[in-house]
Amino acid sequence: MIRHYKEGHYLKAGKLIPAAGAEGFGPPEAAREKTIAYKILRAHNKGTDPKNMRISFDALISHDITFVGIIHTARASGMTEFPIPYAMTNCHNSLCAVGGTINEDDHAFGISAAKKYGGIYVPPNQAVIHQYAREKMAACGNMILGSDSHTRYGSYGSMGVGEGGGELAKQLLKNTWDIAAPEVVCVYLEGTPKRGVGPQDVALALVAATFPKGDVKNKVLEFVGPGVKSLSADYRIGIDVMTTETSCLSSIWETDEVIEAYYKNAGRPEAYKKLSPEEGAYYDSAIKIDLGKVECMIALPFHPSRAWTIRELQEDPEGILSQVEADCNKQLGGKVRMDLRRHIKNGKVTCDQGVIVGCSGGMYDNIMIAAEILKGADIGNGFFDMSVYPSSAPISLAVTENGAAATLMRAGAVMKPAFCGPCFGAGDTPSHNGLSIRHATRNFANREGSKPGEGQISAVALMDARSIAATAANGGVLTAATDIDYNEPEIPYVYENGIYEKRVYEGFGRPHPEEELVLGPNIRDWPKMPKLEDDMLVKLSAVIDDEVTTTDELIPSGETSSYRSNPIRLAEFALSRRVPGYVESSKEALGMETARARGEAPAKAAEILKKVGGDINKTSIGSCVFAKKPGDGSAREQAASCQKVLGGFANICYEYATKRYRSNCINWGIVPFTIGQSVEFPYQDGDYVYIPGVRSAIASGKEDIPAKVVTAAGEVIDILLCCGGLTDDERLILQEGCLMNYYAAGHSN
Repeated sequence: MIRHYKEGHYLKAGKLIPAAGAEGFGPPEAAREKTIAYKILRAHNKGTDPKNMRISFDALISHDITFVGIIHTARASGMTEFPIPYAMTNCHNSLCAVGGTINEDDHAFGISAAKKYGGIYVPPNQAVIHQYAREKMAACGNMILGSDSHTRYGSYGSMGVGEGGGELAKQLLKNTWDIAAPEVVCVYLEGTPKRGVGPQDVALALVAATFPKGDVKNKVLEFVGPGVKSLSADYRIGIDVMTTETSCLSSIWETDEVIEAYYKNAGRPEAYKKLSPEEGAYYDSAIKIDLGKVECMIALPFHPSRAWTIRELQEDPEGILSQVEADCNKQLGGKVRMDLRRHIKNGKVTCDQGVIVGCSGGMYDNIMIAAEILKGADIGNGFFDMSVYPSSAPISLAVTENGAAATLMRAGAVMKPAFCGPCFGAGDTPSHNGLSIRHATRNFANREGSKPGEGQISAVALMDARSIAATAANGGVLTAATDIDYNEPEIPYVYENGIYEKRVYEGFGRPHPEEELVLGPNIRDWPKMPKLEDDMLVKLSAVIDDEVTTTDELIPSGETSSYRSNPIRLAEFALSRRVPGYVESSKEALGMETARARGEAPAKAAEILKKVGGDINKTSIGSCVFAKKPGDGSAREQAASCQKVLGGFANICYEYATKRYRSNCINWGIVPFTIGQSVEFPYQDGDYVYIPGVRSAIASGKEDIPAKVVTAAGEVIDILLCCGGLTDDERLILQEGCLMNYYAAGHSN
């Protein structure tokens, strides 16, 4: 089904040729420039060093969890207008989960900012962030930066990158996104999918094959091969949007008449151009997918890579669910117990809920096929229920006018507006120990909205819309779409732009500086951030032993998202579902730094510094998180900014799960230390780490930095930290204390 070749390959006459022993091809470094990815990257590169790129994007996009903080950061750093198209969608805080005016205040801020700075404002329920970008902003050969991790438009010929808000603020200040020239992985598609196998099935198979070993981490996936032509535009984007879960940097596809027709239907024919790699293009590794051998898949909690075929689960539900259950309960740390095997009835897995939603599930093709499968069916009046969220108002209009929505409603499904809530834990939360099957992007812990700290837990399994509909038609008994008969609908999507014309504020190029920003009572500016002193003393306020720590654990999603325009209030939720004592521990360290800045000498800090020969007058005091591999998941900067607001000065880990989380740490002045993979880290919450000369080490580019751990028992232990791969600008940002301080000090890149 999927074969991964870790050695280099060339592309010749549409065929992959292993680099070993290949003759007549150029050297890899030169031949890599023939890939689609490098053609686009080089066209957007403002730097002169071929090994390090400084990228300027064509457009930006954010949603209402992130755009308030981004604009606050940019305006505090000197921005007066948006220099490139910047769309602000309202698809995350559309549901007022906590009541009051909080969410709508963010929306009012958004339209006032669009008017003041010349932006694009997409009102609530008009479109999820990525569907708006696909319909209105993507173009072959362009690049879009989004403050959401699933910023992926590669199948439309547009390279999308998901990053933290700080990187968008840099673009708003006419600066660049700086990366080392990435490796490119060829994803070679061949064959044609079987009826019933959808894009989520292909995507989950790809994620399962690549994520666990980090095979494509921070690399660009380039999709080519004869199998591409067998896929519709919706099918392609359904695979593409899930490439985020492989931990790749970005993605790009060759384009053809299918994508040309897509742009013509969208009323933007000029956005199309044919993209294909040149003869002899070099790829650093290759993945071959035989689409005809992909089966219907299911990804069980708590990660999209934990995927099995539905057939495998049907054959051994007890064995697979007991294994997953044990792993989940270990991750939950005893706060609550998940019971997945309760869903086995008469030897079959049963489900409580089906949801088709968001940038991966709510596409036109998925909804049309789900309606065809459920035509004349009845989902029943038992525990199972089903919700369908078209990803944009134009798609909702199309399925309403052609009758698909009516078919789904007659079967018992509920049609809902464009909203991302079920993807991040704010909507359609199942009952305690319920099992929800979703065509969505993620199934991390708490992504379904449960609260383990309060004894509540439910589970999300990712599946394709086709198999969700088949399961619904079977009364909630898990069913692969390949196991049923249905006809493929042949009603093409007719896109209608009229809704956007009537409701979206298109202000790019027309700023009105006299406009006042509308600031609700929950909208707060960032607090003042301290600079980095000569030395650093950090308290280990969270030590996490999990193999991977997600951004959802660092700052929970769901109802907490309503406070994301209030940095201090939001910080109270940091690590609350993983390390409940983290906030108070960090506040203790922050209190010592506050006292130190007043010229006092906090007793605890003074005692530790005396042991290691440190000087409190030149030592930054703060908190630190240790995790083996932190930052998988969302791009949202709050995973780092909340640590900084609470006095965070460092992270220590073996490796960072994503570039975007490491970038978020740097932009918020959190030093991204690593330690060797073979180094044991036996230290506990409440121990301290002293790093002498940290400022000069960072300034000079020194990567190995000796430090000392002072345990709670008073023992002093030497340790070697590493802070490698920093750019000149990143070193300055860390010295200044955060990105805003960097700009306030007059720096720019």
